[in-house]
Amino acid sequence: MTTKLSAWWKYTGSGKPHDFSLPPAPDWRTFISPNTNGARGQKPNQEIELYEPETLSKKNWTADELHRAKTFEPTHRMIELVNAALYLRRPLLITGKPGTGKSSLAYAVAYELKLGQVLTWPVTSRSTLEDALYRYDALGRLQDTNLEQSQKQGKEANEAPLQGGKTPNPLKSKDIGQYIRLGPLGTALLPTRNPQVLLIDEIDKSSIDLPNDLLNIFETGKYEIKELSRLENDWVDVLPQYGEKKFRIYHGKVTCNEFPFVIMTSNGERDLPLPFLRRCIRLDIKEPDDKQLSRIVEKKFPKSKAALRSDVLKLFKEKKKGGGILATDQLLNAIYLRMQNVDLLAELDEKNSVGEDDQEQVKEKLKDSILRKLNEQ
Repeated sequence: MTTKLSAWWKYTGSGKPHDFSLPPAPDWRTFISPNTNGARGQKPNQEIELYEPETLSKKNWTADELHRAKTFEPTHRMIELVNAALYLRRPLLITGKPGTGKSSLAYAVAYELKLGQVLTWPVTSRSTLEDALYRYDALGRLQDTNLEQSQKQGKEANEAPLQGGKTPNPLKSKDIGQYIRLGPLGTALLPTRNPQVLLIDEIDKSSIDLPNDLLNIFETGKYEIKELSRLENDWVDVLPQYGEKKFRIYHGKVTCNEFPFVIMTSNGERDLPLPFLRRCIRLDIKEPDDKQLSRIVEKKFPKSKAALRSDVLKLFKEKKKGGGILATDQLLNAIYLRMQNVDLLAELDEKNSVGEDDQEQVKEKLKDSILRKLNEQ
């Protein structure tokens, strides 16, 4: 990274993990008072209980995630807007063509700032806000309750009249927590010392209502677990998205201490509502130029020969002529094959079926398959 560092940057793009501290959030982005946790049902002036993620250790990262984090090559503009989002406690909405590194930026930030494993929410047309917050296995709890009662009392005991004629409240005991699992968004909003990193991938593939559903969450930094808020219990322990370390939730209410660092990616397949865009820091990632591509390839393949990289880069540029869309990872695939002594110019002979006479052979170069334009049918 040759970019000159600015004094206010917390994320520098260096790829070297380091400790950091953010200045206080703006008044309009402060969610829990330092001296009270009333939003979570605790008494005033009681110290806030913070969630310490199990995923802070790098051992929870996959090899792919670590590689993406360590070798990501951010631009000056990316670094500036990441830091702006961190300071302002606002989501970062990233648009760009496939393969430009939109999701990799989340891993790079989490790795350098030691924020732990990235919480991921891959969005589809069926995704809902409720699923991203938490899931309650009501059927599993009912089955376990029935099984336990049958084993202890037998069928006759279940049919016996209750003392006082009262109906038991099936949601009264604290064991309900083992049937609740927080989703990626629900986990990201747990009160933590430093922000957690949440990747909302391909938000433009969502239903038309989902961006609007997110507005209140982004503004208030809190949500409610309805199955817990109607209990008589003061607290229930629940599981986050990753790990088996439970966190205690009071009266079913969760409020973040530090707003998570949220990256939302979009391929620009449809427009998003203006009120939603107003709450985001927006970054449009352009396709890397020749110098950026060279730095990316050198960082990904530090042991490769310069002549080999140059030859494949030249081939990549030729394939992009005429307005074709090619992703950077296609270039990386081609370089990897060349490093294995694969001849990208060798012809491939294909037949629709074996044994047919006079079958016309389709002859093409391997490069035409590996570097096929994304907008080419």
